[in-house]
Amino acid sequence: MTNPVSRFPVTELEDLPDDLRERIGAIAEKSGFTPNIFRALGHRPAELRAFLDYHDALMERDGGLTKAERELVVVATSGANHCTYCIVAHGAILRIRAKDPELSDQVATNPWQVELDERGRAIVDLALALSRDSALFGEGDLAMAREAGLTEDEIWDVGAITALFAMSNRLAHLTALKPNPEFYLMGRQKR
Repeated sequence: MTNPVSRFPVTELEDLPDDLRERIGAIAEKSGFTPNIFRALGHRPAELRAFLDYHDALMERDGGLTKAERELVVVATSGANHCTYCIVAHGAILRIRAKDPELSDQVATNPWQVELDERGRAIVDLALALSRDSALFGEGDLAMAREAGLTEDEIWDVGAITALFAMSNRLAHLTALKPNPEFYLMGRQKR
């Protein structure tokens, strides 16, 4: 019995439009596999393009949070939203970027209690405030982030990344998206 990647159709790399095949192909070449999120979103190319564009604008930009801190936001948000795909995939990236094989598991399982430095705690707390009950989010949450030394630009980063991955988490739930097996070992073993 096979274990499907998604409840919905998936598209293989070779079946994507040329621009997406090139873009996703570069990711697949670097990682050694095609992440299932791209296969799952690939049957709706316009949405995949929009997702990639916003993802890259937030996650690959210069300035603001470090790349490891950006992944910390993703894992905390995904942990709060119980999103297995994003916890596993971005947990792997966090392990690599933070050079810490334990941090992502600790953040994913209990982001409220994981021991972090003041800056990391402020980043995670801000992401949690937005991801759990955003209607209650307010000036008090911002004040705590500012007290911990986050700049306005970094606060925006946390908020925008949290929002994108709240959406991504819900798409993963909708599709019952399965993580690629390769993600589980990334950042745990030396290459």
